Amino acid sequence: MNLTDISTIKTLCAAHGFSLSKEFGQNFIVNPGICPKIAEAAGIDERFGVLEVGPGVGVLTKELARRAKKVVAVEVDKRLPPLLAETLAEYENVTVVEGDVLKVDLAALIRDEFPGLRVAVCANLPYYITSPIVMKLLEERLPIEHITVMVQKEAADRLSAAPGTRAAGAVTYAVHYYAAPRTLFTVQPGSFYPPPKVTSAVIQLRLHEAPLVTPRSAEAMFRVIRAAFSQRRKTAANAASAGLHLPKEAVAEALAAAGVPPTARPEQLTLQNYADVSDALFAFR
Repeated sequence: MNLTDISTIKTLCAAHGFSLSKEFGQNFIVNPGICPKIAEAAGIDERFGVLEVGPGVGVLTKELARRAKKVVAVEVDKRLPPLLAETLAEYENVTVVEGDVLKVDLAALIRDEFPGLRVAVCANLPYYITSPIVMKLLEERLPIEHITVMVQKEAADRLSAAPGTRAAGAVTYAVHYYAAPRTLFTVQPGSFYPPPKVTSAVIQLRLHEAPLVTPRSAEAMFRVIRAAFSQRRKTAANAASAGLHLPKEAVAEALAAAGVPPTARPEQLTLQNYADVSDALFAFR
């Protein structure tokens, strides 16, 4: 069954009474070269158990199953598992789990499904929920070696930007705290059915064994980062002061202690700067 052929997909969907859902941001990959390229870039082999999010009709799932010891695909759309049972029937090493990945106990799933295996994530993520999924995977400190996902190019640029550069956002700093990100390649709209209005990109996040910086409180550091980027057109001092409900003088003093100029914008600070500022503010309070 050629799952990158549009007529095959339409016939398959019709047989199962399935129609594409805007709610779940469903765009199926129809470029036959894309999924093998993603799976190859992920470096998957028989030593790995792979967690996939949003398998769709199973086109990437097949490529992962050909390489990995086991694949577990989490699918929120309850209409898809019967269809996947048909498209993935030949692969005994694939398990489809119905559920919202943001609510699934991933630590328990990985422990139960991948004993003794190295673990990776590989997926074509729904664009409307990219950041929450990525942050859940990172923040829960799961035993994952790397995450290889296709996302909207704009999101990829933000996720993989270097902290301290103009392209950086709050999520950039969070990603770099947990992992080393890089963009692997871009994917044009015509590679999907239906074609989205944006270009996509495949990125890989390799998780650090230990965070790059060691603030007194990571939670406090991220509060400062979120506050600063909530009004990124302002200076970091003004934005953080407003967002944290702290006197501007206290924030300015913390920035000075961290060696940050008072006129610096939020995206001009490094991750270490934010760690130092949060430490200073934490001590001040």
